[in-house]
This record gives sequence, structure tokens and C-alpha cells, in this order.
Amino acid sequence: MNAEVLTSPSRWTQFYALTKPRVVQLIVFCAFIGMVLAVPGLPTAAQWVHMAVACIGIWLVAGAAAAFNCLVERHIDARMKRTSWRPTAKGELSPQQALAFSALLCTVGAAILLAFTNTLTMWLTLATFIGYAVIYTVVLKPATPQNIVIGGASGAMPPVLGWAAMTGDVGPEALILFLIIFLWTPPHFWALALYRVEDYKKSGLPMLPVTHGPRYTQLQILLYTLVLFAGCLLPVIFGMSGWLYLAVASVLCLGFSWYALRLWMNYSDALARKTFRFSLIHLSGVFAALLIDHYLVGTVY
Repeated sequence: MNAEVLTSPSRWTQFYALTKPRVVQLIVFCAFIGMVLAVPGLPTAAQWVHMAVACIGIWLVAGAAAAFNCLVERHIDARMKRTSWRPTAKGELSPQQALAFSALLCTVGAAILLAFTNTLTMWLTLATFIGYAVIYTVVLKPATPQNIVIGGASGAMPPVLGWAAMTGDVGPEALILFLIIFLWTPPHFWALALYRVEDYKKSGLPMLPVTHGPRYTQLQILLYTLVLFAGCLLPVIFGMSGWLYLAVASVLCLGFSWYALRLWMNYSDALARKTFRFSLIHLSGVFAALLIDHYLVGTVY
């Protein structure tokens, strides 16, 4: 009994796990890049504070969406090895607790954005919550193998939120950043679905490898990485970034496409896993390159 108590996660740890911390960290990072790129030159002290507060508000609403996702999918999560550990799937947190936690985070986050950022950012962030937690999780995910493609729009919103937080509007630059994440999302998730296909079969979700087979999915991953390569060139074409970003993005896109080509030519679960992990490096690296280029090369929008 004592050993069970010692190994059981605390209630706070369980609630924290519902927010999918690693996913939310990437979301906030992309939102932060949108904020920085929206400010010509070095931000002032007041602008840094503004960014920090906006990041907190976005983090809270994103965490709320993740918690709601865990609530809705608790029975599906329980059937999948990758997600069976989640507190809602294990029954460690009740549906009522998860719903209350999600509502609290969403309310506090929206209030912060309304009070300290601007109304547009608040509404866009709430729309992103609805897009992910309701439209994607409840409607699209169990209904169509194109769930990732259509639902990817909500996942691509973070840099738009960041841009709106600093400017009060949504410019074409923000939409280019949105497009990059939108094109990145399908090959990222389909690589995961390939080596987790048995899990998805058990879950009953119509993921592309389940409905159309692995070979078709591998081809789609390859095609999407090529289109993504073109999308990642847009910041240079439209004058948002310079040579440093171009060099880094080109290397990362070539790497992602190379993984996708190998996956299509000679599939293995181990290679699919490596492709999925590299996709995370790709997105983080592309947005980090945007940030570094913005300051070191001195691009002014």
C-alpha cells in the first residue's frame, strides 16, 4: 500500500499531464515567434512584458483544449498504448474534474488575453480552442481520414495569435507562418500513425494508414514534404527573412523530404519513428531560424 502511494502521481501532476505539456510548449514557442516577427527591431521592455503575458494566456487556453481532448477521447486513449497512461484514460481523474479544469484554464487564459492583450487575440484563441477541442476532436477525427488535414488549421494558428497579440490584426506574414505549420501537420502526424497503426485500428479512428493503407500514406507524406518545402520558401520570397533562414530551412526541408523518400522506398517502423522525431526538429528549427534571422541579419518588415 505504501509503495502504491509513493509511485502514484500527485493530483497536480495528473492535471498537468492533461495539458500535454510538450505539445503546448511547441504551440507557445510558435506563438512567441509570431510575436517577435511582428515587432521590427528589438522589442522594448514593455513589449517583452506584453509578449510574456500573451504567452501565458495562450498557454492556458491551449492547455484547456488539450485537457478537453483528453476528456472526450478518454475511452479511445484507454485502448491505445501511446495514450493509455493519461489520467482520464486510467480513471485517475473523473470527467467532471477534467471538464472543470479545462473550463478554468480557458476562462483564466481568455480573461488574461482580453485584459492585457487585445480582443482580437482573445477571440482568435477561443476560436482555436473550439477548432481543436470540438471541431477536430469531436467531429472530424472520428469521421474522416482527412481529419489531420482539415483539423490542422487549428494547430497552425499559434503564430497568427502571436502576430495579432502584438499588432492587433492579422497580416499576410502571419498567414505565411500559418501555412507552414498547416502543411507540416499531415506528414508529421501520418508518420506517427504509420508506426502506431495497430493502436489506431484498436481505437476505431479512421486514420489514413488504417483506411487507405501504409503505402498510400507513405506517398502522401512524401508529397506533403515537397509542398512544405515550397511553403517554407515563402518567407524569403515575400521579404520576411534572408539568407540565414533560407539556408537553415532548405537543409531542414531537404532532410524531411529525404526521410519521407526513404520511408516510401523502404518502410520500417523504426524509420517512421525517426521521421516523426525529425519532423519536430524541422518545425522547431524553421521557426528558430526565423527568429535568429530576424535579429542577426537585420531583416525589417
